[in-house]
This record gives sequence, C-alpha cells and structure tokens, in this order.
Amino acid sequence: MKKHGLIITIIGLVLVGVSLTVASSAIPSNVTGPGDLSMVAMFDGMFDEVTDELQITPGEFAYVSYSTSSYGSPLLWGIQITEYDSDDMLSVSISDIFEDSYGEYVQSEPILFEMIDTVESDTLNFEIKNIGPNTIHAIVMFSEDPENSDALSNPDSPLMNMVFPLLISGFLLVLGIIISIIGTIVILIDLKNNLDNKRNY
Repeated sequence: MKKHGLIITIIGLVLVGVSLTVASSAIPSNVTGPGDLSMVAMFDGMFDEVTDELQITPGEFAYVSYSTSSYGSPLLWGIQITEYDSDDMLSVSISDIFEDSYGEYVQSEPILFEMIDTVESDTLNFEIKNIGPNTIHAIVMFSEDPENSDALSNPDSPLMNMVFPLLISGFLLVLGIIISIIGTIVILIDLKNNLDNKRNY
C-alpha cells in the first residue's frame, strides 16, 4: 500500500503542532484569559492617559474626565475590568461640559474600546456605574489619534512582539489543516484503488 497520503497527513499534523507551539510562546505564561491581559502593557506607548485603578461597588458611580487637545482627531477610549467575573457589568455615559451626550454604553466583557469623533478640543466626562453584583476594579484609557501611535508603528512594541508570532502561527495552522485534508484524501484514494485491484484479482 502506498504511504504518500500518510506522509502528507503527518506533515500537516506537524505544522499544526508547530503553529500551536508558536502561539503559546507568544502569549505570556501568566495570561489565562482576557482579564489577565494588560491592555496598558500590551499597547505600550499608545495611550495618552491612563487612570489609576478605580474601585466601584455595586450601584455606585465613578467619574473620569478627559480633555482633548487635537482638532478633528478621533478619541479612542477604553475600559478594562481587572479580575473580571462573568457577571460583572458597567454602564458608561459620556457628555461634555455643556451636558451634550456623546453616547451611552454597557460593558459586560473584560475589555471595551470605543471611538469618539471630536470636531474641536473639549472636556469629556465619563460617568461609570457598576450595574453588576460584584465590586469592580477597572482602569480607563485614552488615546488621541491612535492610528499614528508608537504601539502600531514600532516593530519592537509589546503588541507587535505578540501579533507577529500569532500571524505566523495562524498561517501555519491553516496550511497544516489544508495539508492534512489533502493527505486524508490521498489515503482514501489509495484505499479505494487497493480494493479495486483486489477485486480484479
């Protein structure tokens, strides 16, 4: 019996194994879920301002203000809940000093990022309410014109050091799966040919 299919399948499985190894090496060992991944550390150099950790008890509010300095640049803001539990939930209302609303958001995941378009310099007030059953610890992050930040342009930034290996891992994973499928098909064809040959005899 020909072994081409088996060899091709083994090569595919090896590529899948290599891709998983590359992915696991790119992710810090202390990260077991989204709540363990520090956005501030990962996007080092991207944020113009990061608050101290906020502690918000159930039903209570925390207030954060940020003054934009760029004209016409988008403002990226985000909240990360540290030590996240599945039933943690925040309500976020944003307004300016004239109480004009910039939107209301509900966060039920460890990390929330949103973009606000500001046409002029302004001071934005963030009213953050804990609408979950647990005391929540969170940090708020702000970045003006994030597309031009060092986190995305610097190849040695923590983000790029993680993203590049993950891209390689993803490519190897897809390639390994395709090769494994091809190998399986070749095996099935070889088995069919062997059965046909035995019938002919």
